[in-house]
Amino acid sequence: MSSCLRGEENFRRCCQSLLKMSDQLGDGWSWEPVQGSEEGYMRKTALRSVFMESTATWNGDSSEGAAADETGVYGTNDDCDHEYEYEEGFMSGGSSHVLCYEYHILYSCSYMTPVLYFRASTLDGRSLSLDEVWSSAHPNFRLRLQHSPLTTITQQEHPLLGQPFFMLHPCRTEEFMRPVLQLGTGQQREVNYILTWLSVVGPLAGLEVSLKYSTLQPQLTEPEAARQPSSPS
Repeated sequence: MSSCLRGEENFRRCCQSLLKMSDQLGDGWSWEPVQGSEEGYMRKTALRSVFMESTATWNGDSSEGAAADETGVYGTNDDCDHEYEYEEGFMSGGSSHVLCYEYHILYSCSYMTPVLYFRASTLDGRSLSLDEVWSSAHPNFRLRLQHSPLTTITQQEHPLLGQPFFMLHPCRTEEFMRPVLQLGTGQQREVNYILTWLSVVGPLAGLEVSLKYSTLQPQLTEPEAARQPSSPS
């Protein structure tokens, strides 16, 4: 089995399947068409509480004071400006900040793989800098992000919206997806490329994928491959 997604049609097919599962789980993913184009992308927003050390300067111009811990994603909404509930983490000498994350999944024709774009902001609308995004990463991933920025998180223009976004660079996607897909083939089971890929790269950007997806995976049928993904009803 190829370790590439092999075509935008297969990308849409996998998105269609993931959207159906997301609808069942209430996970918040939707399909966003681009006006005046046949292209589109998957979108999700999430609120995340990040613990910042007391030495951190939360003004966007310093990378000092990295996030000491985080308590995860506590809920999702469309605009990140509604009421929400979350459990605030506690560590002496710091405070917790609630951030709004917006995630987009696009198809890369160059790499023939999905790409995760995202942006983050405070609840008053201030966008995070790249240094702050690095500092808000889980401690397990922070060293990797800081020492290999060109193969992990970079800042680029969104190819469909023309706005600044962060992205997880897809250059290593084929490398880590190959053994996963080969295992699925050996076990003669259907593997949703997008879902499998997202469970690997999502945590780097603070996006956790529920284990409940593994109990819902439907078969991907040929008629679905010909249909454009639509937003869950």
